[in-house]
Amino acid sequence: MLIYDRVTPIATDAHADVCIEPATSYSFAKTVNSVPLLGVEFIAAAPDHPIVFARNSEAIFPAALLGLRAEVNDHVDFDGSWQGGYLPAFLRRHPFVFSRPEDDTEGTYTLCIDEGSPRVNREGRGDRLFEADGSQSEVLKAALAFAVEFQNQFRQTQDFCRRLESLNVLEEAQARYRDAKGAEGSMGGFSVINREKLKRIPTERMLHMFRSDELALCYAHLHSLQNILKLGRAAQYDGAVSVTPV
Repeated sequence: MLIYDRVTPIATDAHADVCIEPATSYSFAKTVNSVPLLGVEFIAAAPDHPIVFARNSEAIFPAALLGLRAEVNDHVDFDGSWQGGYLPAFLRRHPFVFSRPEDDTEGTYTLCIDEGSPRVNREGRGDRLFEADGSQSEVLKAALAFAVEFQNQFRQTQDFCRRLESLNVLEEAQARYRDAKGAEGSMGGFSVINREKLKRIPTERMLHMFRSDELALCYAHLHSLQNILKLGRAAQYDGAVSVTPV
């Protein structure tokens, strides 16, 4: 769950007196050096973050790189403020999240809240999740709508990634750097689109990607890789950071 601590399904009786304060700190994300990114976010995120494709045991999915060091997010300042330009929806959604049992094949999701978040309290600070009559507050309605849209975009992004895999345009890569003492290092575990393979996609498939705006996402990803230099500067590495095939 990366940034979540105590995830609990939201229920009227259990959370009748729960309030949530506005987001002012992103300290909960200070130890994550990458977060999932939706396809619809590529254009907005590309000017600020390197966009790569990370693989888990099941599938491959886009991610925004937020740091080159393990467990260090170079965009969260010492006071928890966000310094990284575009703020990914994965972080904006916190402390809410959809969840479902692993054996649920019907796609039934439940809106949950991270009770470990400092924003969540029972002392009346911020906005209530439920009104006095037990109905959902506007804050909870907005969180639910955001979670629904996030899940819809998540599925579309999964489809996009499956098409990229079927076209065989992804290749494993690594970020190579040199630290202040001159020692070389690298960060791997992600893939990027091979520009030459992208150019060789059959015309019919290329036309479909153009009309569906998926081709625009591919080039937004490729242009975003220049931001790897920003991460190198943030980590105070000596010299340029480069992305090379494994």
